[in-house]
Amino acid sequence: MEKKKTLAQLEVGETGLVIGLGGRGGVRRRMLDLGLTEGTRVSCIGRSPLGDPSAYLVRDKMIAIRKEDAEDIILKI
Repeated sequence: MEKKKTLAQLEVGETGLVIGLGGRGGVRRRMLDLGLTEGTRVSCIGRSPLGDPSAYLVRDKMIAIRKEDAEDIILKI
């Protein structure tokens, strides 16, 4: 059975496949510009000391995304 999580729920070291992107306006456009499109593999590689933002590996690039924005990205684990 396929398990789904939001990007914000991804644990450090865990990887998922983008299956949906919510949000709207500029934030959604920015996520698409960063390469977070359907079918993209994303790995959580770390969290800041206070837990927000988190660092992710997307298309061989490290990006930081705030939890609020990461909650709009749906992954298949």
